[in-house]
Amino acid sequence: MNRKLSVATCIVFFTLAALAAGTAATGQIAPRPDQIEELQKGPAEGPVVMVNLLRFKDEADAPDEGLSGEEAYGRYGAQMVQWITSQGARVIWSGRVDSMVIGDTEERFHSIALVEYPSRAEFLRIAGDPRVAEYSVHRTAGLEMQWLIATTTRTDLTRRSAAETSND
Repeated sequence: MNRKLSVATCIVFFTLAALAAGTAATGQIAPRPDQIEELQKGPAEGPVVMVNLLRFKDEADAPDEGLSGEEAYGRYGAQMVQWITSQGARVIWSGRVDSMVIGDTEERFHSIALVEYPSRAEFLRIAGDPRVAEYSVHRTAGLEMQWLIATTTRTDLTRRSAAETSND
């Protein structure tokens, strides 16, 4: 089922997930309507890789008091990985940020994850499932801020790289 979700429906799903714990984060952790609209303007066919840049709270909010923000987010992450992989998505890579090598910004992130979804519509369907709101109490408890960037594979570069490798 590949139907396009309305912007209003997507915002409701994400807002419910972000606010499931009933607490407010200091940074943005849910998309604005214009951001969902922009996501839907991307290629309808083919996979989308979501680049997750995450900054955690020092101490988690309810229901994860006594844990670090990263530990609380880990509870969310474990449930989400199981859910998204059952739906055809996959975690490509996940890791800690060690240092900033190029760039000068006030924004600092603790962790990065690359997650591939079959399509933008599937990302919205998977993220909009009611169980995500249930898991998100831990996300909201532990996450201070997130940047979520939708990307599309540049086939011109990947084909060229594969051709160069096969010629060696």
